[in-house]
Parts: sequence; C-alpha cells; structure tokens
Amino acid sequence: MLPIRTSRPTLAAVALAVSLTACSAQAADKSPAERSPAPPAKVTVVDKAAGKPVTVTATGGKLAGVEVTDAKGGTLPGRVDATGTRWMSDRKAAPGTSYTVEVTAGGADGKETTTRSSFSTPDPEKVNKLTLAPGKNTTVGIAHPLSIVFDHPVTKKADVEKQLKVTTSNDTEGSWGWVKDWSGRDRADWRPKEYWKPGTKVTLEAALSGTDSGGGWFVRDYATGFTVGEAQVVKVDLDSHKLTVQKNGSTVRTIPVSGGTPGGDKRSWRGTAVLMAKEGTINMNSETVGLGDAYDKMVDYSMRLTWSGMYAHAAPWNARYFGNANHSSGCIGMSDENAAALYGLVKPGDPFEIKGADTKGTVAEGNGYGAWNVSWAEWKAKSALG
Repeated sequence: MLPIRTSRPTLAAVALAVSLTACSAQAADKSPAERSPAPPAKVTVVDKAAGKPVTVTATGGKLAGVEVTDAKGGTLPGRVDATGTRWMSDRKAAPGTSYTVEVTAGGADGKETTTRSSFSTPDPEKVNKLTLAPGKNTTVGIAHPLSIVFDHPVTKKADVEKQLKVTTSNDTEGSWGWVKDWSGRDRADWRPKEYWKPGTKVTLEAALSGTDSGGGWFVRDYATGFTVGEAQVVKVDLDSHKLTVQKNGSTVRTIPVSGGTPGGDKRSWRGTAVLMAKEGTINMNSETVGLGDAYDKMVDYSMRLTWSGMYAHAAPWNARYFGNANHSSGCIGMSDENAAALYGLVKPGDPFEIKGADTKGTVAEGNGYGAWNVSWAEWKAKSALG
C-alpha cells in the first residue's frame, strides 16, 4: 500500500492544536484536593495573672467556646465579645491556683479545632480570711446587721466591697459601712435603713476569690443567709429603772432593773445596743473590762450587748436596787426569775434601746452592733463606694 501523503499546512494545524491543548492544561485551576488548606485560628491566652480576668483571643478565626477550669473542678465563666475574637472571664484568677484553658475556635475554612493549655499563678504572700455574722440559716432579730470581720487589714476597701452582693426577699434598702471592730480589725456591716421587716430573707454572696484586699489575697468565696424573725424591741429606761419587752408593738413583759452606777466608769452605755449572743452562765471578771477587782463571779442568764462587757443578766446580789437605783458595774441586772423569762423571750439581733441621763456615752459602731446610733446619711457615707 502506498503511504498517505499529508500536506504541510495540515501538519502545521495539528501541531498547533496539540500545543494549545498542552498550554490550556497547564493553566487550569487546581482541584480542591490540590489547594493549600487554610490555617486554623491562632488562639492566645493573653491575661493569666492573679487578680485579673483570664483573657483569650483568636486570630484568623472566631471563638466558639472557652472553658477555664481549676484543679478542684471549679470554673471561671466568661463571655465572648461582639467580634467573636475575644473572651474574658467574669471572675478574676486566684493566686496559687493552676488552671486549664480549653478553647474551640473556627478557622477561615469553617472547620473547628480545639486546643488546650494550662498556667499557674504564684502563691500569695499573705492570705486574708473573714468571719461572717449572723450564722448561716439562723433566725435573728430585726436589728442584726450583716457583719464581716477581716483577719488582716483591708486597704483596698472599694475593691472588696464591689464583690459583696446582698440580696433580700423584699428589696430592703441598705448600705455597707466600714468600721473598726472592738478587736481593732477592719469590719464591714450591711444594715438596712430602718429595722428589718419580720420575715425578710437575706443572702450574701462574697465573690472574693482572686481579690487583693491590700492586706492579703482572698483565695475562696463566702456565702451566708439568714431570716428575720418577729419584731421585738427591748426598751431600757435607766432613769425609771425599768425594762420593757415589746413584741409586734405590744408590751409582753415589764421588769424592774438596776443599771450602771452613776458618776464614773461603772455607768452603762446608752443608745441602741443589739443582743449579740445568749451566753448562759459565764464567769464575769471586772479586771477584763478595766474595773480592777470589783467582782469575779459566775453569772446566770448572761445576754451580751457589747464587746466592752455590757450584759443584761441575773444579779440576785443586787436585789434591793431593782426598780429603785442604778448600782451595777455597768450591766443591766434583774432577778433570777425575770432574767430567766427575758432570756427565753429574746434572740440575737433584738435591739435594746437604752436611755438615761447619766451614762458613759453612746454604743459605738464597732462595740458590738452600734450602727443604729448614727444617722442613715452618716452610715451611707461609711461605704467605700460612696
């Protein structure tokens, strides 16, 4: 068979077609599988110091979830900002604590990745603690403040007060006030504008963990709650030597008493004192209150009214003065029978409203619970938050 001859123009056309096909194949886009994957979001834990909120940021993507957990299983809740790239904890990191940070973030390709890191805060040089009153789940009288005594000085009072949340069942108006406790320690009391309404339920959430008081760090939170009982007021008239118990506005008992001896250090205090505790039978020694060796005896039905040593109690040795004259070493004395009856009627938190012409002064805010002896405006001015 004879070979087929092809003209030169035809061969040139074929070569050009092949050349164009090859160039087109090289210039075509790569398939999705051949492209470089988009990098995941870069996550950074920015703030991780004691006393500051933990902050997490994302670059090249958005945060889908952040969980900060301590070694005991506690968490620091928080929230993501409007951009979706910054998360901040609602609570501050505590000193001497190890945290694990787990972050889920979405990258530019829409895929989510989870990363985990950890950090620890240095141990505090000093830890501050506190004592709360009244006790949890107790029922108290209408004058009992919510009182906090701190172990170490509080120089950053505003920072501490911001973390103290009081809630009442009936939106009672009240305020914190800072005073010096009789012990010399810093103290913060929350008292209502007027006596509590009976039945009010009160709770305190002290979210103090991670707060620097200036005199030491708090490394835990505190909480308490109590209920206000019946409206009961004890009125003491030192001039007429009479004590009257009023419950819900009605007089339920009148008792002849003898108060502190006039004219010297044995006089009683005046103003509103709040029953702090029912201590029963205790030893009373005059040397502990700066009165020398005037007395040292066991005393029944002892009801503490101040830290400085003023009580209402049984004083049978002083019987001839009950209802007639003030002849005690500063306390409010009465017969065994009347002391037993009063002891059964009163509860911590009941106000003792004491008046008399010859006293040694008004019960101070830190000498027991003397906050009721200052005006409402003066009390609010004692708040560190203005």
